[in-house]
Amino acid sequence: MSSVFKAAAVHAAPVFMNKVATTERVIEYIKDAKKASVELLVYPETFIPGYPYFIECYPTLIQPPVLAEYIEQSVEIDAPEISKIQAACRDYGVCIVLGVSERMSGTHTCFNSQIFIESDGTLLGVHRKLQPTYVERIIWANGGGYTLRCYPSKRGILGGLACWENTMNGARQALIQQGEQIHAGAWPALSTMAGFEAVADIQVVS
Repeated sequence: MSSVFKAAAVHAAPVFMNKVATTERVIEYIKDAKKASVELLVYPETFIPGYPYFIECYPTLIQPPVLAEYIEQSVEIDAPEISKIQAACRDYGVCIVLGVSERMSGTHTCFNSQIFIESDGTLLGVHRKLQPTYVERIIWANGGGYTLRCYPSKRGILGGLACWENTMNGARQALIQQGEQIHAGAWPALSTMAGFEAVADIQVVS
């Protein structure tokens, strides 16, 4: 375990609904992290293939074509895109927590997930958001409590939550009880809660 290390959060746009191009962008930021001596890099919620903002803006009945495309652009954990990212983590010695829309292998079921990859390229694990928020349920299935886990890493005991899970005492307590030392909180780039930011801030701080 490292007593002191540099961590960074990626504040950037994906190539929206293009998993191949966004994978290359993920790798570019891993390279940049290495140059900046960053050992832990945390990406936003569903960076691959991007957060589906359209579900907040348009009637459900006109969404099926874009929903189908979003599912196609979601990534399977054993897919080539993730393998390439694991190789980059190994090559550049950077540990990452990557937000993705995860597609269950061989199905059309998707989850809002965080992938934990060690700096040697090892897949530490995957957390699936327990309860998609509001209209997110159009796209993502409920995650399971079995993914509410922390992972021993070279920098300490690493865990994470997605979006409003970070405000849920039960979810946070589950990680705390596992000895979590480093928390990777993933959020989308655009707030859909205008006017309620203070509420979220209070919940997160508490």
